[in-house]
Amino acid sequence: QVRFVESGGGLVQPGGSLRLSCAASGIILRTYTMGWYRQIPGKQREWIAYITSSDGDNVRYKDSVKGRFTISRDDAKNMVDLQMNNLKPEDAAVYYCYGHPKHDASTIDWGQGTQVTVAS
Repeated sequence: QVRFVESGGGLVQPGGSLRLSCAASGIILRTYTMGWYRQIPGKQREWIAYITSSDGDNVRYKDSVKGRFTISRDDAKNMVDLQMNNLKPEDAAVYYCYGHPKHDASTIDWGQGTQVTVAS
């Protein structure tokens, strides 16, 4: 059974940093494209970033987080991280880890989410 568990959310001041982690189980991580979405209550879930391999060969970010967020993965440890720097109030949301087999983008699994709050 595929399972993604996020951790690392919390309260941070504007300009601060957080590192989110996603622990994957039930899959061989190197066969998956992994990424992050976020959702503000009352709004649609918003894609943030994805990474297809641990060498960082294919990494994409939403424009508003480029230069501030970095996605990485450790296939040996079945972990995917999202380093978030220079956080802004508009980054506050529930962050969800997701993944799908590289050959099948229609089969997406999700984590339960972790809350990120950015406030003074």
